[in-house]
Amino acid sequence: MADRKIQFEITTPEKKVHSDEVEQITIPTIEGEITVLPGHIPLVAALKAGELRVLKNKEETVMAVSGGFVEVSPNKVIVLADSAERAEEIDEKRAEEARLQAQKLLTEKKFDSAEFAYLSSKIEKELARLKVVKKKKYRNLPHGS
Repeated sequence: MADRKIQFEITTPEKKVHSDEVEQITIPTIEGEITVLPGHIPLVAALKAGELRVLKNKEETVMAVSGGFVEVSPNKVIVLADSAERAEEIDEKRAEEARLQAQKLLTEKKFDSAEFAYLSSKIEKELARLKVVKKKKYRNLPHGS
């Protein structure tokens, strides 16, 4: 049974980000983080901004995702995300600047609830992007003996 795979696909409005057969996927949902293995029960859940991890042949691919939905069936996972970026695609400096700008706007003026929700989700998205890029950066540092 160790050779069982899950067909995985992640798509944004702009492009198909990733499509492959994998061993497991860990997904941030509004109800909490879930890990999907072959044979998982069917479910549909809303995504929250965070780190999505895909495991294939003992190699982990890490992505920052925000918004959208995930549909899980026993051997297939489809993620429809508002945004999804692999760690290597994220510019750490730009993500930090965007987070700081959203934080600054949040503290400088009064908002209606829609503006507040937008800025809060923007901050959450940028924090997820920063977490993913920093995790990859520090994982790739040479280790001492």
